[in-house]
Amino acid sequence: MDRELMNMHVGKTIRVDRGGPESRIGKLLAVFEDFFVLLTEKDGVVYYKTNHVRSITESSKDAMKLGLKIPEKLDFKTAENFHKLLESIRFQWVKINRDGGPESLEGVLSDSNKHYASLIVNEEVVRFSLKHIRNISYGLMVGKSSKDEDDCHSNNSNHNNEDHDSKKNDDNEDNE
Repeated sequence: MDRELMNMHVGKTIRVDRGGPESRIGKLLAVFEDFFVLLTEKDGVVYYKTNHVRSITESSKDAMKLGLKIPEKLDFKTAENFHKLLESIRFQWVKINRDGGPESLEGVLSDSNKHYASLIVNEEVVRFSLKHIRNISYGLMVGKSSKDEDDCHSNNSNHNNEDHDSKKNDDNEDNE
């Protein structure tokens, strides 16, 4: 993807790729030399390498689907290029290639250079070729809109009341 073309979409809701496991809808936050930053509802902040992206679609339909409440001061990593981005998130828990397929990895980013990234995964050190990393994310997540949060809280409070009531019943049975 052309950097100039991508910059025209900063701040807008876009769909990355038309379909498949790597396709995501999100708000384009920033564009850099060889990657861009997308805020998604499911995965939080995801860093996409531009050379792996086949298409970008701007659609008002997708914008309406996105239920994110974006904080005023969303903090995400910026870097001149993808290699420097990886250097800035060393020792963070990361997920590489978020599609969940065989090339998806999750672990602690222990090292990186211009050719490889090293992850600690279940007591193993896995070296992953940078040219095969399509996207990466680390620890940052943004909550859904307040309506979704209200629904979640009311469900949790109902669930907690049920737990509390059943605990009372259990305690009464123990005392009998």
